[in-house]
Amino acid sequence: MISIQSSLTELERSHQARQVVLDSYVAALKNVATYALELDEEVTRQHRNHLSALADELLTADAAALTSSRATLRGLLRDFHDRSAAYVANLRDELAGTARALEEILDSLNQTDGDHESRLRSALGKLRSAAASDAHGPLAAVVLSTADSIEQTVEQMRKQHQLTVSQFMTEIRMLHKRIDSLEIAASLDQLTKLANRNEMTERIRASAAGEYCLLLLSVRGLMRSEVQFGKEVGEELAAAFAKRLRNSLPGNCEAGRWGAEEFVAKVAVKKTEAMALGKWITENLSGQYVCLKAGKAVRPVLQVTVGIVDTAPAEIADHVVRRVEVFFGGRD
Repeated sequence: MISIQSSLTELERSHQARQVVLDSYVAALKNVATYALELDEEVTRQHRNHLSALADELLTADAAALTSSRATLRGLLRDFHDRSAAYVANLRDELAGTARALEEILDSLNQTDGDHESRLRSALGKLRSAAASDAHGPLAAVVLSTADSIEQTVEQMRKQHQLTVSQFMTEIRMLHKRIDSLEIAASLDQLTKLANRNEMTERIRASAAGEYCLLLLSVRGLMRSEVQFGKEVGEELAAAFAKRLRNSLPGNCEAGRWGAEEFVAKVAVKKTEAMALGKWITENLSGQYVCLKAGKAVRPVLQVTVGIVDTAPAEIADHVVRRVEVFFGGRD
């Protein structure tokens, strides 16, 4: 009897624990649905409906359904991410088009205003000349008074036009800042907030060889930590390393993530200084990092090695890019 009672108690506890986990999972799904970022109303509405439906299904799901729900959730999140990214890209294009339209309006206003003002002032000059040639005539005073009134009106119009232009310029600057921020976001590796491979390649091609060195960092342990501790720990570790890397580089340096465990930093220093910086990074960025897994600290280890690419003044940018690819194991 004691054994049966103990088994029943343990079974009840197991059932209660399972129910708590399931309730937490369902609550998490509903929270994700509730706090989904509202970019496009239709996209967000569908995303919330799908997540809510999945949460309701799981209330009576068996073990197999719970297991398969992981892939469903991942697909829903990926779909929402892709649609949101497309919405932001479209918004960026619209902002760029609006900025171009405003600039065209300004050019047109400036050109038209210059033509009209020149014609008006020319006409005023003729009126004053006519009045001066007949200074004692009955209409001379009226003509001069009218000319002065017209000139005052033109001056007021000019000031109003300058104010309008100033407002347009402010709008254009705000739009350009918004566009720049969106473009920067698109060019970043969202996990580490560093430039992605394509952006770093373009920056290398846009720079004059001979004026900078490249630090090529191989960071062993990022992929291993994801396998050992899970994806979340792997992402947290990559972000922590990127933060330390940014803090270790000069303020004018450009850094990017070239691959899963490869990073590139473009520094405007001589090779000897680059070598010293690379040595410091190897010594100080290698070792244990503290990350959280299920609320508890884990300590994955990274091993950093740094190579130096010293660019020659006459070197072609594509050749520099190729040297980076070869260093990281690119195909010949």
